[in-house]
Amino acid sequence: MLGMGLDPALLPYIAGGLALVLVIALYVFLKPSPQADAQTQDESVVPPARPAEEAETLPEVQDLVSQEKIAAAPLEPETSVQAEVAAESTSRLAEVEVVIPATPVTEVRQDVTATDAAFADSATLETSAAVAPARELEIPAVETEVAEAPSETKQFEPATPVPSAPEAPVEPAVAAPVVTAAPSEAPEQRKQRLFERIRSGLSRTKASLTTQIGELFGSSQSIDEDLLEELETLLLMADVGVEATTAIIGRLNEAVEKNELKDPAALQQALKRELSVLLQPVQQPLNLVSGQGTQVILVVGVNGVGKTTTIGKLAKRLQAEGKSVMLAAGDTFRAAAVEQLQVWGERNQVPVVAQHTGADSASVIFDALQSAQAKGIDVLIADTAGRLQNKDNLMNELSKVVRVMKKLDPQAPHEVMLVLDAGTGQNAISQAKQFREAVGVTGITLTKLDGTAKGGIIFAIAKQFELPIRFIGVGEQIDDLRPFSADEFVQALFD
Repeated sequence: MLGMGLDPALLPYIAGGLALVLVIALYVFLKPSPQADAQTQDESVVPPARPAEEAETLPEVQDLVSQEKIAAAPLEPETSVQAEVAAESTSRLAEVEVVIPATPVTEVRQDVTATDAAFADSATLETSAAVAPARELEIPAVETEVAEAPSETKQFEPATPVPSAPEAPVEPAVAAPVVTAAPSEAPEQRKQRLFERIRSGLSRTKASLTTQIGELFGSSQSIDEDLLEELETLLLMADVGVEATTAIIGRLNEAVEKNELKDPAALQQALKRELSVLLQPVQQPLNLVSGQGTQVILVVGVNGVGKTTTIGKLAKRLQAEGKSVMLAAGDTFRAAAVEQLQVWGERNQVPVVAQHTGADSASVIFDALQSAQAKGIDVLIADTAGRLQNKDNLMNELSKVVRVMKKLDPQAPHEVMLVLDAGTGQNAISQAKQFREAVGVTGITLTKLDGTAKGGIIFAIAKQFELPIRFIGVGEQIDDLRPFSADEFVQALFD
């Protein structure tokens, strides 16, 4: 440069200018192309391919990218054919470059920058023409691999393939065991089990009556007037009733005077016999005649004695005897009575005839009897609203129900069952008297014996009314409604 006549003082400025030109040239060639921008946007949306997939597709795609970059480098103005090929290449490579890191592209551009300009000019058309067929054949295959990559989990990983789970061995079919019916309970075992339930239900009455009687006899050495007076007091306190107690003590005195009873133990056995004899006449089970049309059971009683529950248990018992049963929700005064009876009907799979709350009770029972006769039902059990025995208008309404039923069947009702709560004590005597006068009670069911110490009321009812006692309730279970047996009842009290 000194030989060209340049001033040495200008050398620093010339060197600085050349350095600036070099920096600008590097900036131009290193600046990201629009294709890289499109790649960055696509990478922000499309999840990157797995490393194993890049390892498979990268060599082939890099060669294509190198060729496309050489063809698309802006060294000289391109012909129209080159412009179309470059535009098509750009659009297709935008999809292919999703799986290609940016670093290889930068290296390609550096190589292009170092390539001689003359070589690029002469090879542009040939390279573009060669790339176009290759792109048409190879790029779709690459795109397909990229599109399917997300669904192929760990397909190209070099790790050892996971062995498939061994198939479970097929066991030979085993014949189902033949279910044999459980042996039926022996009659003696069943009788003993039922007696135990009765005795358990009468535990409170036993504690207040027979336990004290046993203590009284155990503390006495002989039978005297004081012993008989204390026995009489215990019977009255247990709600045996004045009439029944007087009759029992009178017969015991006669036996003592005849020297038939010589010690307290003999007196206790004589008391058991007298109580059993008192109950024998009222031991009459419910007897419904089959084959003579629908038999109607009208259930009556005051509020809260357990009429609806007794109906549900009785329906189950009659079903077990092979009879078809229908229920009539005649208690239209209490809203919950209809729902309660329907629950029992569903439990026993028994039809229930009911109307809205406040409907006429006689009308409901009349419709139920018509339906039962038309369907050939064996037994219709009709519920009624609870009513106090001292309310004349309510008792007259009950008489109306009986008259309406007799229009369809002169013999109906075939049973008027009075339900009494044993816990009411002597009030049960008044209830039995009033209901018998109003509707002609034909049978009694004594409930809630398991919850009271006043079970002695059964002796008072038997002595005063001599009405058949059909059932006794000694628990809440559906089988705790037991047919009354005088001997079992007395034995359960004293054993």
